Amino acid sequence: MSVSDRSEAQRAWRRLEALAACTDEPGRITRLAFSPALKRANALVLGWMREIGMTASIDPAGNVVGRYEGLSVDAPTIMLGSHLDTVRDGGRYDGPLGVIAGLAVVERLASASRRLPAAIEIVGFADEEGTRFGGSVLGSMAMAGIVPPDWPARVDIDGVSAGKAVIAFGLDPARISEASRRQKAPLAYVELHIEQGPILEGRDAALGCVTGIAGALRAKVTVSGKAGHAGTVPMDMRADSLVAASECILAVERVAKQFQCIATVGQIRCHPNATNVIAGSVTFSLDIRSLEDGSKSAAVADIVRAFAAIAENRRLRVETEVTSNTDATLCDARLTGIIRDVLAEIGPTVVELPSGAGHDGLNMAHIAPIAMIFVRCKDGLSHHPDESITIDDLAIGIDALSATCTMAAAG
Repeated sequence: MSVSDRSEAQRAWRRLEALAACTDEPGRITRLAFSPALKRANALVLGWMREIGMTASIDPAGNVVGRYEGLSVDAPTIMLGSHLDTVRDGGRYDGPLGVIAGLAVVERLASASRRLPAAIEIVGFADEEGTRFGGSVLGSMAMAGIVPPDWPARVDIDGVSAGKAVIAFGLDPARISEASRRQKAPLAYVELHIEQGPILEGRDAALGCVTGIAGALRAKVTVSGKAGHAGTVPMDMRADSLVAASECILAVERVAKQFQCIATVGQIRCHPNATNVIAGSVTFSLDIRSLEDGSKSAAVADIVRAFAAIAENRRLRVETEVTSNTDATLCDARLTGIIRDVLAEIGPTVVELPSGAGHDGLNMAHIAPIAMIFVRCKDGLSHHPDESITIDDLAIGIDALSATCTMAAAG
């Protein structure tokens, strides 16, 4: 690796550290959609974009968008990027890596006064994780023109609606649809992202070529019973929502294993009456992913049936509200071929692998060909404070993204 490569990687590394300091919870990286911490992160990225000669702004959905013009004013657009929001107590690289690596690609071109046959846009999406409102509310969905009509009414755990949150963020809910790029779609969308798994590390490969992205269903589950004092009636006779919710979560684990899906339960919250110690209701988020849409659908159907049986047995209600549902998506054959060729130049082995997690590409695929490059992550950890990559792998990732962008722009 050359000195200039390490210099690029070191600058990118410092930017990633600066973004990690943008958090709503001291001591942890928590940067939820439309939060003060996200606004600070957006301001940093906007500043970096402008420093390297890009025009930059926040679009009507809260996405950071920077543009570096191509050889002509009517040149097509290649879009690079990822998301800037995080889960609660997340890591430094899941999301921001793709944005910062994209900046490095443009900075390399700008420092050489070079333009490509295509313009380059870098996007830092506002809401990919779905942590705050139980589903991807805006971000890439808005850019793809597929915003769910009920998004303003969705609420976070503090009871703040998405509509009020975007207003507080400085956006106009009535203009969200103006973020759509359906009428002027990019030539390609390419994302660099940590792997979120152990395959690359196990193969001793810095990078991997992603073949497709798993489909994902997200839902809010509410278990409602009659709150009461412990000991009022025998345990097996009580309509205890917390116990029932625990049984539901175990059912999710069992069914997901049966259908070989990835299922995650989170944001569990009890809602007891003020004078009672038994939960009156419990809500939890449900995320089910699979590369096979049929398996995902079958698993969801079985889980809903299991919830109904638990509700009947315990004499309470279990309501499942689907907040988003995306199909599995294959990466574009041409772009994947380019990435495969790029990786073959970098190392002796090209590792191809699917993504079991969802990404902004699932939404962008509605309007553009998509592709992804994975960077290995220590122990396969993601969405975790111990999420870790190396600066050498970052440098190689920037090189690969740059070469992919150049080849894709050449047609």
